[in-house]
Amino acid sequence: MLLGSIVSSPRASLLPLQLLELANIYLEDASNTTDSEIALVLCHDTELSLSQARKSSKHDKNQAMIDGIAAAYISLGKLLESRGHVTEAEASFKKAESLG
Repeated sequence: MLLGSIVSSPRASLLPLQLLELANIYLEDASNTTDSEIALVLCHDTELSLSQARKSSKHDKNQAMIDGIAAAYISLGKLLESRGHVTEAEASFKKAESLG
C-alpha cells in the first residue's frame, strides 16, 4: 500500500455529519497538542469544516446536527479563549449563538 497515492478529499464532497465529525477530530487534536502553531492550524481547519457543515445543513432542519455544530463552535471558542485568542473565541461563540 502506497501512502503517497492517498489524496485528501475536498470538504465539499462530505456530508454534514462527516464534516462535523472531521471538525471534532481537528478540535480534539488542537486541544491535545502543545505546539501553539499547530493548534491554530487545527482550529482553522475546525472552523472551515464547521462552516461547510453549517452551509450544507442550512436547509436540512436537522436539530441534532445544528446542536452538534453549535456545541463544536462553543468548544472551539473555549479552546481559542484558553490559548489567548479572545477575538476569535468571541466570533466562535457568536456563531454558536446564531444557531439557536
